[in-house]
Amino acid sequence: MKKELLIFGANGALGKGITEVLTEKDFDKVYLFDFDLTGLPDWKNIDKIIIKDLADEKNVIDSFSKVTPSKEKYYFLYSTVGGFAGGNNIWETEVEELNKMINMNFKSSFFIAKHFARLVKESSGGSICFTAAFTGVNPETKKAAYGSAKAALIHLVKTLSLEGKEINLTVNAIAPYIIDTPANRDWMPAPTLSGKDADYEKWMKPQEIGELVNSIFNHFNFLTGNIINLTHRFKI
Repeated sequence: MKKELLIFGANGALGKGITEVLTEKDFDKVYLFDFDLTGLPDWKNIDKIIIKDLADEKNVIDSFSKVTPSKEKYYFLYSTVGGFAGGNNIWETEVEELNKMINMNFKSSFFIAKHFARLVKESSGGSICFTAAFTGVNPETKKAAYGSAKAALIHLVKTLSLEGKEINLTVNAIAPYIIDTPANRDWMPAPTLSGKDADYEKWMKPQEIGELVNSIFNHFNFLTGNIINLTHRFKI
């Protein structure tokens, strides 16, 4: 049975690490989706697809139109799609921030889940893994809009994992606390963070997340409905 992989947000700070790892695995074909595909690999089994705003369902439908369903294939999807805004208490949060967080972190994921499920329904089965967030499981101050949108994504994952039984679809998500990306290093520079050292060794690395996602996909026929918390790491 052939295996095909879709990566949404393949060229972001997390996406590059995910793409680096997963394109080396045993997928027969890989589809890379992002707003800018500059610098992504050009191997024979890779299709690179430019996307538009995924909070608009028409754009998601257009993205999935590039993938042809087949009963001879399993399909896998990893999504890094999302974004962060915060720093305000609830009573200080503007509606623009709330809408932005819902669009980036929930609506886009809902439409991706919907149309990937339709693709899997016409195939032999498949699995999807989303990028949730620690604060979607464990609320933090000054992140209400972001955390609420990620919590909605987590509810989506758990619901689709139940509905997916009908079509051989499994669904999981990772929930990282801090990922080691250039943007996060700029946001929390060493050596001080509120009087403490910002220890980058404790932050999750994108390539490590890629290996974790590959392990989930390798056991996709029974792993479903899990929100995997990634709160810290230690060097080995």
